[in-house]
Amino acid sequence: MSTSTETSGGDRPLDFIRQIVDQDQKSGKHSVPVTRFPPEPNGFLHIGHAKSICLNFGISNEYRGRCHLRFDDTNPSKEEVEYVESIKADVQWLGFDWQDHLYFASDYFDKLYDYAEQLIHRGKAYVCDLSADEIRNYRGTLTEPGKDSPYRGRSVEENLELFRKMRDGAYAEGSRVLRAK
Repeated sequence: MSTSTETSGGDRPLDFIRQIVDQDQKSGKHSVPVTRFPPEPNGFLHIGHAKSICLNFGISNEYRGRCHLRFDDTNPSKEEVEYVESIKADVQWLGFDWQDHLYFASDYFDKLYDYAEQLIHRGKAYVCDLSADEIRNYRGTLTEPGKDSPYRGRSVEENLELFRKMRDGAYAEGSRVLRAK
């Protein structure tokens, strides 16, 4: 791995991220970096977001890669188009362009749903009726092991039926969740 005294062609030492990108390019593991900035459009950006934008878009620009602007719009009750437009304007104000790499997580819901069903078919996921507090209590602690959900042993068929009913809105929001085994 590169040392912190190596430079990126300028006077400043390479940070650990650029060291990794350099190593990946030299080894042929990756030819160009692909980064992403994934804001949730539920408010205006703050200084921490600006730092992430500059890092992700900056690395991709510096190494002739690309940066995806991918909105994590998975909570429609808290999200507004106003915030999407504001975030896009802020990224541009900071001097960056996502080009044709603008994405919304909600565009992939059907694909994610199909993946979830595949996990259920393989016995790798199940529908759990525990509340968020109960799930937290079942996880255990650093000194005590957690315990399995009483719903973990449901059959594939029952899980598929429940999951499809969840998709169709048959249950109250949050009353059931899909969990990995």
